[in-house]
Amino acid sequence: MHYLTDILGASASSGTVASFFKSLTLGKLVPAVLTLVIGLVVIRLAMKLFEKSLERSKLEKAAYGMLRGGMRILLYAILVLVVVSGLGVDVTSLVAILSVVSLALSLAVQGALTNLVGGITLLSTHPFKSGDYVDIGGQSGTVHEVGLAYTKLMTPDNKIISIPNSIASTAEITNYSTAKNRRVDITVSASYTSSTEAVKKALFRAANVPQTLFTPEPFVGIQTYGDSAITYVLRVWTAAEDYWDAYFAINENIRKEFDEAGVIMTYPHLNVHLDKA
Repeated sequence: MHYLTDILGASASSGTVASFFKSLTLGKLVPAVLTLVIGLVVIRLAMKLFEKSLERSKLEKAAYGMLRGGMRILLYAILVLVVVSGLGVDVTSLVAILSVVSLALSLAVQGALTNLVGGITLLSTHPFKSGDYVDIGGQSGTVHEVGLAYTKLMTPDNKIISIPNSIASTAEITNYSTAKNRRVDITVSASYTSSTEAVKKALFRAANVPQTLFTPEPFVGIQTYGDSAITYVLRVWTAAEDYWDAYFAINENIRKEFDEAGVIMTYPHLNVHLDKA
């Protein structure tokens, strides 16, 4: 801030500010206003052309918000310099003052700048693209937008989660849409009195839903022997976009198939045996 004071002090002592207002005539003001109006129109047209070029490009749609914001800031900054220059202000001095002000502001908005750098990191490393279903630091949803400060996810129930880019760029990211297919893992317990073969057959039948891919083939095996039940695991493959449909359909089928096969689904319990003395 001392640098800014020195610059302003030097300008004031030399009478720059006073001479500027004295020289501010109608002949300078009218062209400046016209330049401002025309510049705003040009910026609006330029932004439309820029957005069309983005749509034709191969960039991810999630990056559009950040690029639009950066371009808009750049165009407005250029317009301000052109208008001020037309008013007779020494742009070199103005740039020097703005640089000092920007340094002070950067110290005050370190968090926002960190988010901006995080957004650039996400766009350069490509851990996900627009429309991917991801988990970022424990928050899951479909990638909706990567903005200047936040990455926005849309949850299956249409909630928007805004994650700061500084966190998103450093958090553990799980992308469920990278591969074409996903594996559905379902664990279920059955009583020791139920035949292992009967349980496995029932689980294979439960896996026969329209979303199931049979290459690779579904797998059923014993996972653990618990205190009161045997835990089985069913693994089937499905298209990534059909994951939840397959998951819920198979779970419903398991209950039906177990009932028809007489397989008992157990819960934690304790058997107490008393011996008569």
